[in-house]
Amino acid sequence: MRVDPAVPVTEWGLSDEGHARLVAFAARADLSAVTAIRTSAERKARETGAVLAARLGLVPVACPGMGENDRTATGYLPPPAFEAAADAFFAAPDESFRGWETARAAQARIVAACRRAERAAPPGDLLLCGHGAVGTLLWCHLAGAPIDRRHDQPPGGGCLWSAPRGGRPAGGWQRMETW
Repeated sequence: MRVDPAVPVTEWGLSDEGHARLVAFAARADLSAVTAIRTSAERKARETGAVLAARLGLVPVACPGMGENDRTATGYLPPPAFEAAADAFFAAPDESFRGWETARAAQARIVAACRRAERAAPPGDLLLCGHGAVGTLLWCHLAGAPIDRRHDQPPGGGCLWSAPRGGRPAGGWQRMETW
C-alpha cells in the first residue's frame, strides 16, 4: 500500500509493487467460479476489486461495514508503534487500544457485513476484497477460533484465504504468489 501519514488511512491506495503483484495474480489465478466481487469502501480494497473485476468482466460493489478496524483515534502510527498497537488490539479483544474500535466490535461488524454480501450475491464464488485485521477476525469467527493475532496474515500484505459459503476456512492466510 502507498503509506502517507498526511493522508487518512482509508484513502491509502495500492503501491506500484502491490498493484503489479495483484495484476500478476489476476492473470494466473483460476477465478472462473467467481460471480461477484464485494469490497470495503476503503481505497486499496476498491482498487483491488477493480483489478480483479476487470479480469472477470464483473462490477465490484463496495459494501458498508467491510472496512478495516477503526483506528482513527490514533491516526498514523510508525511501523514499530503500529505493530505494538496491533498486538494489543488482538490480545485484549474487548478493550479499546487508545480509542480504537475493539477487536470484538470489529469482528461483529465484519461478520455481519460479509453475511449481508453473501445473501445479496448471485450463486457462485463470492470474492471479498478487504483488510488484514478484519480478515483475520472473520477467519477466527468462521474457524471457531478465539481472536488471536497468531491467525493474522503474514507481514507485507497481498494475502488471502478461502472458505466455502457458510463454511470454515480451507486453511490460513497465503500470499498471492503461492495461491
